[in-house]
Amino acid sequence: MERIIKHILVIANYSKDDVDIIIKELQTYFKKKKISLYIFGYNETIPDAILSKADLVISLGGDGTLLHSARLVSGNKTPILGINLGDFGFITEISKYEWAESYEKYISDSLSLSERLMVKVTILRNNVSIPVLHGLNDIVIHSCGISRLIRFTTFISDIHIGRFRADGVIIATPTGSTGYSVAAEGPILHPEMKAMILNPICPFTLSNRPIVIPGNEKIKIQLDAHQRTELILTVDGQETVPLLHGDSVLIEESEYTTHIIKSDKRNFYEILKAKLNWSGEPNA
Repeated sequence: MERIIKHILVIANYSKDDVDIIIKELQTYFKKKKISLYIFGYNETIPDAILSKADLVISLGGDGTLLHSARLVSGNKTPILGINLGDFGFITEISKYEWAESYEKYISDSLSLSERLMVKVTILRNNVSIPVLHGLNDIVIHSCGISRLIRFTTFISDIHIGRFRADGVIIATPTGSTGYSVAAEGPILHPEMKAMILNPICPFTLSNRPIVIPGNEKIKIQLDAHQRTELILTVDGQETVPLLHGDSVLIEESEYTTHIIKSDKRNFYEILKAKLNWSGEPNA
């Protein structure tokens, strides 16, 4: 059964090479199909009416552009076609030469969707909940200063895990396991798993290790009331929220998920192997 597409939202990163060329290709292609195309830059405000009626989002850039797009349409379950305008990212699998073929395969139901877990963040301050944020990649709590340890206590589903002094803490999704978390020696997860990674950053102890927990668990980070630095929370490396000493941060599986159109040219393992230069045994 053919998928029906009437309205397409394009979110473009204009700092990327060839973005203007691809936009012209999109305009010509979809004009012939009598499909409405709404084109916005990465930093532009998109009206809610367009976000809600889009049948498809085309993310034109790299992984960062797709993360931004995912948060924008998270409540609408709108599928995303990620076109990579550089080296293949871990999330954007489709090249600038393949987008038309991939689109045709998608509407003919020949390409499937990769459903990705998102996380929901709530800040608890003086018994009041601060507005909720959603992320596809990771949540990071860290210092605003340079080389300043922060102090926090961690709970998983109300079970006390420990009190830490560290540079910060990362809560990564499977999609985000190949980002900041892996640089902080966290594990790599298949992006379609339902799990989260709790990964303190450079903790002041040798006994701590990152831990993978089921997606239905809840993580609470209780910040000490007295810190030697200011604190900040970052969502997907793109949105920031200042934190106060004594705040609690609750991270759990979001009711929203991200739906990304898969490539049939390459898969996660192939991209992982290429990105990390895996070659087997030494000198293979």
